[in-house]
Amino acid sequence: MNTTRRLIIPAAQLRITLERLAAQLLERHGDFSNTVLIGLQPRGSLLAARLHQLIQEQSHQTILFGKLDATFYRDDFRRGKEPLIPNSNHIDFSIEGKHVILVDDVLYTGRTVRAGLDALLDFGRPEKVELLVLVERLYTQEIPIHPDYVGRKVNTMPGEKVVVSWSETEGEDNIWIISQ
Repeated sequence: MNTTRRLIIPAAQLRITLERLAAQLLERHGDFSNTVLIGLQPRGSLLAARLHQLIQEQSHQTILFGKLDATFYRDDFRRGKEPLIPNSNHIDFSIEGKHVILVDDVLYTGRTVRAGLDALLDFGRPEKVELLVLVERLYTQEIPIHPDYVGRKVNTMPGEKVVVSWSETEGEDNIWIISQ
């Protein structure tokens, strides 16, 4: 099987996209005293950490940041042959009455986000939840979930996959479409 990779967002453009998303969050929220960033494990937490850093640098505010694993809240977690190994949660604060910005790297079917919304309730009942995604794959949603903030919308074919590589894990910041 032949695999091809097509670069859709190189590192310099990704940096600009992250700065734009951080600016949109600052513009909409201003004061982050009642707002928290929560990244969906594993890949959304890397994006959320970057945004957290950018927002804190630009606003000089302390912003609560957490990592949420929704593995056991997924409707398909028992369907695979291999047992799933969840990532750890790292939310050492209550989200009760807070504005939560839920962050994920790629919005594909919406199932991960739906599971994340269910998992959030273990940490309190938020006043409001907004969704931020770096890439929204168009025409692939199986659940009616739409982000409030989007870095880039892309059209993909059924056999393609969108992969975000981060310098922390892959040694580079890029977004690829991979097809087989």
